[in-house]
Amino acid sequence: MRYSLSECARQAGNLLDAFADLVWPRHCECCGGMPDAGGRFLCWDCRSRLPLIDPPYCSRCGDPVPGCISHDYLCSLCTAREPGFDAARSAVRFRGEVKDWLHRFKYSHATHLAHDLGALLAAVVRVHYGKEEPDAVTYVPLHPVKERMRTYNQSRLLAAVLAYELKIPLARGCLERVRDTGSQTHLTARQRGANVAGAFLARYPEWVESRRFLLVDDVMTTGATVNECAKALKDAGAARVVVATVARG
Repeated sequence: MRYSLSECARQAGNLLDAFADLVWPRHCECCGGMPDAGGRFLCWDCRSRLPLIDPPYCSRCGDPVPGCISHDYLCSLCTAREPGFDAARSAVRFRGEVKDWLHRFKYSHATHLAHDLGALLAAVVRVHYGKEEPDAVTYVPLHPVKERMRTYNQSRLLAAVLAYELKIPLARGCLERVRDTGSQTHLTARQRGANVAGAFLARYPEWVESRRFLLVDDVMTTGATVNECAKALKDAGAARVVVATVARG
């Protein structure tokens, strides 16, 4: 029996995972039990309890709203000012254990969570953007100073996992953060928008032009950051920009 190169790589990866589990046993980040899938750090029971985002939500930015709405709905922010992106969707709410996981992933070098979080992103894309045909996956860049301090960009790790899962090219470095905007954690929605205004630039505009992008970030709160990234891509001639994030604040 002959195997393709990708099948051989998959089989080799499974063997490496099995060997690593013998030497360094994995434990679920939430309950401490044994994860059911190779290379993962969240067990099925804990994944099944995640606070998934269900309808109704804004048809443009994906912000969930309480109550029952049976028609397309635009939130007040999207009504007041048209976003730079064409659509945005998130997998789970940014609270409880999800908030803890993402904080560890982002600030405490818990990069082993990239595959679990990337799987949530892949599910979002398949459910909400199944008919989309993006030309490339890209991500929100960090300022070079901050990336050197942190040693990695969490959004790039997620985008790499997603690109691999969906078999879509990863566009490294097509977006650049030209100004260090600092933390947005304690800013209001208006302050966040002002803080990141003009902070991003699309590199290689001749390549960006006419392409469709899937833009990735870890958390979307007001949408100010992904909005500015999408604007930068659109200003460079991108045909379409849709956003996928793990969590929604």
